Amino acid sequence: MDQQKVGRFIAERRKLKKLTQAQLAEKLGITDRAVSKWETGRSLPDSSIMLELCELLEISVNELLSGEVIEMTNYNEKAEKNLLEMKKQKEEADKRLLRIEIAIGLLISVVFFALIFIASFAKMEEWLRITLIIIGFIPFAVMVPFAIRIEQTAGYYECQKCGKRYVPRYLSVLFAMHVNRTRYMKCPECGKYSWQKKVISKD
Repeated sequence: MDQQKVGRFIAERRKLKKLTQAQLAEKLGITDRAVSKWETGRSLPDSSIMLELCELLEISVNELLSGEVIEMTNYNEKAEKNLLEMKKQKEEADKRLLRIEIAIGLLISVVFFALIFIASFAKMEEWLRITLIIIGFIPFAVMVPFAIRIEQTAGYYECQKCGKRYVPRYLSVLFAMHVNRTRYMKCPECGKYSWQKKVISKD
């Protein structure tokens, strides 16, 4: 998907509707800076406002993602291409998020074990030892819930009983027994518990 082309198309349609960036932003309940980012190709409209944007610009979502008005003869072909491109982009974004999760896990582990090691073996006053141990636990308290949120939302879990791929609830992931990214959870489709692996694609 060509973000620059999509951005130029949004700008073209906005001007055709005689709207400023600020006016379009106001109608969508966002900032004009967000509109500017779209039009310069730095980002794409969020899916939550895409339909409303298309209504205002009098285009289809397919045309928005293609960055051009589509003739009916090419409509289905363009739609399929856009869906495949969006799927690919989501998978790439999920892979990046899961790499970030690994980095977070490594960082908090290094900080935790380093501070616990120092507190255990270095000569220091008792209050300082306790302070170091508390500081060692802070990254866990702050970053572990964030890392688990990434794992919950990036990609899917696959039930080993029925093959269903789904995004579980946060608490299901948080309290599930796990080995790395494989978690023992209940499938919402078949209702059975199994060790469910993290996968990137829904297919």
